[in-house]
Amino acid sequence: MKYAFLIMGNYDPQTDHAAIPGKDVEIIGVADITQARDAARRLCADGVGCIELCGAFGPEGAREIIQATENKIPVGYVTHFPEQDELFVKAFGK
Repeated sequence: MKYAFLIMGNYDPQTDHAAIPGKDVEIIGVADITQARDAARRLCADGVGCIELCGAFGPEGAREIIQATENKIPVGYVTHFPEQDELFVKAFGK
């Protein structure tokens, strides 16, 4: 199965992307939810079977990607344990 990981930050999906040679894995950096929706639509159309999202998307962003892919493929997002909230705020400012 082909799958992809989308990471949100100061990225340009045209230049900030990578693949693992010989594996069906693609990593794409996006700057915002609009770019993420566009990337997800393309990935789904290209036959990607699963998309995983970085934690910056949160549940609402994940729902937007599910809508963008018309709920045709599984979409998940990275999360963490609440007891590490303070560490995440220090690391990412949110």
